[in-house]
Amino acid sequence: MSRIGKAAIAIPSGVEVKVSGAQVSVKGAKGQLEASFPPQIKAVLSDGQLKFERPDESKESRSLHGMVRALANNMVKGVTEGFSKSLEIQGVGYRADMKGNKLALALGLSHPVEIDVPKGLKVSVDGTTNVKIEGVDKGLVGQFAANIRSIRPPEPYKGKGIRYLGEHVRRKVGKAGGTTGA
Repeated sequence: MSRIGKAAIAIPSGVEVKVSGAQVSVKGAKGQLEASFPPQIKAVLSDGQLKFERPDESKESRSLHGMVRALANNMVKGVTEGFSKSLEIQGVGYRADMKGNKLALALGLSHPVEIDVPKGLKVSVDGTTNVKIEGVDKGLVGQFAANIRSIRPPEPYKGKGIRYLGEHVRRKVGKAGGTTGA
């Protein structure tokens, strides 16, 4: 039983929601988002609330019901508050810099890595080691942060690399060194 799917989404003032078939568009102060959902889940807009109805109790319908409601809730939250992810870079000589619409990363490789910032995202670099990604689309913000992190994920011995702000990296003990085993 999907409890998430049954909950209605309250539409805040200043947010405009349009439903046409399986297409839902949300417009607010921070931007506009559109999404098409599976046709078996029906969106109903009434009394300043957005609800989703499923046709039957099959496993597929129940799972889609909760997912569609969560995605629509993220759309409403995105156009009102927005989403952000923060990354921190740790390592000697590791740094980040914005060059126009590109994020330039020096990560101990033989060349600097330059990444184009997708449309709809705002990337800012605080100092040289903190990167903040902001946008209205939760999936796009999270995917771009994951793409940046995947260039140089934190390694377990010295902890060098790119990590999410506040992420805990389990450290391993290095070689014992000096002793032989025979």
